[in-house]
Amino acid sequence: MPVWWWTVTQSAEHRLAGPVRASLHQVEDPELRRPITDLGMVDDIAIDDQDRVKVRLLLTTGGCPLRERLTTDVRQAVLAVPGVSAVEVEIGVMSPEQRQALRELLSDGGGQRDIPFTRPDNLTRVIAVASGKGGVGKSSITANLACALASLGLKVGLLDADVYGHSIPDLMGIEPGQGPTQVEGLDMILPVTVAGVEVISIGLMKPDRDQVVAWRGPVVDRSIAQFLTDVYWGDLDFLLIDLPPGTGDVAIGLGQKLPNAEVLVVTTPQVAATEVAERAGTMAGIMQQRVIGVIENMSYLELACPHCGQAQRIDLFGTGGGQAVAERLTQRLGYDVPLVAQIPLQEAWRTASDQGAPLVGLDPSQPAAAALIGLAELLANQRRGLAGFKLGLSPVD
Repeated sequence: MPVWWWTVTQSAEHRLAGPVRASLHQVEDPELRRPITDLGMVDDIAIDDQDRVKVRLLLTTGGCPLRERLTTDVRQAVLAVPGVSAVEVEIGVMSPEQRQALRELLSDGGGQRDIPFTRPDNLTRVIAVASGKGGVGKSSITANLACALASLGLKVGLLDADVYGHSIPDLMGIEPGQGPTQVEGLDMILPVTVAGVEVISIGLMKPDRDQVVAWRGPVVDRSIAQFLTDVYWGDLDFLLIDLPPGTGDVAIGLGQKLPNAEVLVVTTPQVAATEVAERAGTMAGIMQQRVIGVIENMSYLELACPHCGQAQRIDLFGTGGGQAVAERLTQRLGYDVPLVAQIPLQEAWRTASDQGAPLVGLDPSQPAAAALIGLAELLANQRRGLAGFKLGLSPVD
């Protein structure tokens, strides 16, 4: 380095030092979506007597595909500082020790193989959406609820745990080939971001959408464990998990991995659905997860009367099923399990799902969308109690 360069770390009194650092704090890593200053990527800043600035960046790997974008972002940010006459960006590569420090930073010091959501200091609300049987609209509800929460300004993750029947990528409108990103040098996977929601699904990792997942239970369990440990979720307010229907291996495995998760049970009004939905709620209780509510989907069909034009509700699948499940689970589990939403049957709900455009974003005025937005607001405003929450404490004599 020429002798006329002033290293900011040595000459912190330089009048541009503070503004330059502040400008770099506004630059985010495109993959990790955190300021490069927080990630330890700014190795050195130097300013010469003609107010020319040199910034040395450290990347996780020399072949980082986003190096040009980072270089451009840094140059533009620093050039915007009043008084800076020129900017030079030098690229370096992190040492193994620096990469390890970054991994620990991103995992909050807990180690990459830990499940971050089980740590006592983690504030993410994990909500699993369950149903006793398929065909009740559980995945559509999960996708729309995630988008509704994100629309409230919350940071939301969506884990598709329905490995065999994964439909979240299609419901969220994720195009084939738009898969998660492997961060080179960090042994870390970044979820796909869509509509403000961080999404991970086995469906995003298949080379072809029509490829069948034919795995036995232990392999499925390991894949979901990897979604929880190897994916960089960041600081989430909510993590929604779309469970497969029923009370099988996945429900049991997730109950063991995430004992502090809360559960929403989805049913339709008809008896055939309510009986099995009650079993899904009972399974959550067995796994010591708290059931926070019942969602009744396909509650009614609203049509205009051909004679008078007045809106009329038609109970295609009966009435009262969701309330009955809520009451029986309340009695069985020993705490209040409310009916938190009733979602009508609508053509707009179906067509939006087929188009991969969640209805809550496409047309929030629709009754089905309004019901889920109301549920999102209810969840966002709730204070999570400690009842049933494992604090990881051990009694001492």
